[in-house]
Amino acid sequence: MKHTTNKSIMNLSGPDTLINRELGILAFQSRVLAQAADPGTPLLERLRFLCIVSSNLDEFFEVRVAGLKEQVRANSTQCSPDGMTPRQQFRAVSDAAHALVFRQYELLNKHLIPELAAHGIHFIRRTRWNEVQAAWIREYFFRELMPVLTPVGLDPAHPFPRVLNKSLNFAVELSGRDAFGRNSGAAVVQAPRSLPRVIRLPEEIAGGEYGFVFLSSILHAHVGELFAGMTVQGCYQFRVTRNSDLFVDEEETKNLRQALQGELPQRHFGAAVRLEVADNCSEAMAAFLLTQFELDADDLYQEQGPVNLVRLMQVPDWVDRPDLKFEPFVPALPARLAKDDDIFAQIRKGDILLHHPFESFQPVIDFIEQAAADPLVVAIRQTVYRTGTDSKLMQALINAAQSGKEVTVVVELMARFDEEANINWAARLEEVGAHVVYGVVGHKTHAKLALVIRREEGELRRYAHLGTGNYHARTARMYTDFGLLTADKAITADVASLFIEITGLGKAGKLQRLWQAPFTLHGEVVAAINHEAELAAAGKPAAIIAKMNALLEPQVIAALYAASQAGVKIDLVVRGVCALRPGIPGLSDHIRVRSIVGRFLEHTRIFYFRNGGDARVFLSSADWMDRNFFRRIETAFPILNPKLKKRVIAEGLKPYLRDNVQAWDMHADGSYRHRAKRKAKAYSAQVELLALLTKEK
Repeated sequence: MKHTTNKSIMNLSGPDTLINRELGILAFQSRVLAQAADPGTPLLERLRFLCIVSSNLDEFFEVRVAGLKEQVRANSTQCSPDGMTPRQQFRAVSDAAHALVFRQYELLNKHLIPELAAHGIHFIRRTRWNEVQAAWIREYFFRELMPVLTPVGLDPAHPFPRVLNKSLNFAVELSGRDAFGRNSGAAVVQAPRSLPRVIRLPEEIAGGEYGFVFLSSILHAHVGELFAGMTVQGCYQFRVTRNSDLFVDEEETKNLRQALQGELPQRHFGAAVRLEVADNCSEAMAAFLLTQFELDADDLYQEQGPVNLVRLMQVPDWVDRPDLKFEPFVPALPARLAKDDDIFAQIRKGDILLHHPFESFQPVIDFIEQAAADPLVVAIRQTVYRTGTDSKLMQALINAAQSGKEVTVVVELMARFDEEANINWAARLEEVGAHVVYGVVGHKTHAKLALVIRREEGELRRYAHLGTGNYHARTARMYTDFGLLTADKAITADVASLFIEITGLGKAGKLQRLWQAPFTLHGEVVAAINHEAELAAAGKPAAIIAKMNALLEPQVIAALYAASQAGVKIDLVVRGVCALRPGIPGLSDHIRVRSIVGRFLEHTRIFYFRNGGDARVFLSSADWMDRNFFRRIETAFPILNPKLKKRVIAEGLKPYLRDNVQAWDMHADGSYRHRAKRKAKAYSAQVELLALLTKEK
């Protein structure tokens, strides 16, 4: 294939042809919020989606907004690819985020809380406690809360306390004098993180099976007990979000793990980027808090309800109402693996494709656990990006190392918000003699690879697992991903070469089957797009279908525009942010972009190129973003078996192009329209795949 030069396509990636990344992220959050607003979504799942939006917004402020504020503070004039300055971006982001949060609380108060109450699930407001409830709550306050609360009066001897990132706090306005004659007029009460933010009342107290009160309501009712002899003029919840990006100079650091361990505690006290307060907060107190955190009015979010909705995420788990939740399911096992426990024997017979969460993640665990226990296995190598604090896979690797096998684990210590868990696993693996490396300086190891080397009939044979998702059993029940178990000699040799490349030193070798970032992935993707354009220009059928989480890289976008101009039919399924503008006459007439938001987080990356009828299908750990192409170690691997290739197309692409229930069509201006069912029969990709691949629980 011919590779086009960057220069030849860059004229198609000017600011007018791109959508802003930050606004695209917020647009995705709006689509998630629409799931919470959809009456067709089970009621407790709607509450869960509402909480997911809050969790996503927390990370958005901790990372994306924090970065924008740093640029504004530095008076940077560097424009984003879509042509906006940092100040312009921040202004637009602030307006969009405030509007989103307003809709979120409006949905909670006007719809979800009343509808939950109609089903016997009550969030009982302080103003509606009866005498029995008030008495129980008072006793609870003195028994559970008061012993662990530390009120801090604000005066010269008690400056404003250090407030942890995303912690729940209360600003209290006071009048009167205390035992020492002090009257500062204000105090801060910090709620320890060990305290639940939602408390379930006993059934006989609640007057029904499910009655909940907010911690904030309990403290509001009894905050005066913390300030004996003084009068409480006001008590206001507040929460501050801080910059949580860790700064570690990898090139200057001699021991990355030690440097990170030293940096992690500071994450809780980074520069403030957002202040959330309750809607009853006085203007004077809001202004005072903004000053304390060195924030401006644009950074203030005054909310009509609890300032930490993330903590409501537990409520659906506490409520035993299957009728208000998604139907449970049992992930299926591929027929070959269900018949034979020897996973290596089955892989030798041919590649095995796993489609999570519809198919079980257990074969991946079995692959590593059997390798750890198998006396014929001499070595295991695996990458770890996110795996969780309680991982059977990591324990299997520890067991393998303890039994004398050569175990090499590439642990990505810089996996954001999983640094601590990964540090702990790295330490445990090193203790038992595993070879632990932390990837390559300046490049996160994001590829999902596991390699097993087994001695069979006097020679060594390789087996590999390659995936689009993390080695994380819990998220494998919630994210859509593909995994491939293979003994293909070319693919496993490529995987072996990648591990040597990551753990050792030397030039990058030429791979036979895999595309690899930061070396070949970008060029191969652009070349494959250009090849379809050449076919279309020659009057031959040409098509591209790509599914991913995000599409941002300007050169790839420019290549897609050029392919559209040549007549290539392009369908893009992009869950999150997409900087490409579809449907612009003369530029992107032949490009459709849609986003699928449903029960499962769409996480699969699939690249399909028609290739003159001999379709090429790749699965990948990488989105089409600058960081994935140039600042990460990523892979894209081909599906070579014709039957499995058809499966990927039939399960991973076609249903999502047909979906008319959970699909959102993107317009050229970056807005999205929910694809209404109209007269057509309702078709949801995720629902259909559940019916096709799983069993009822």
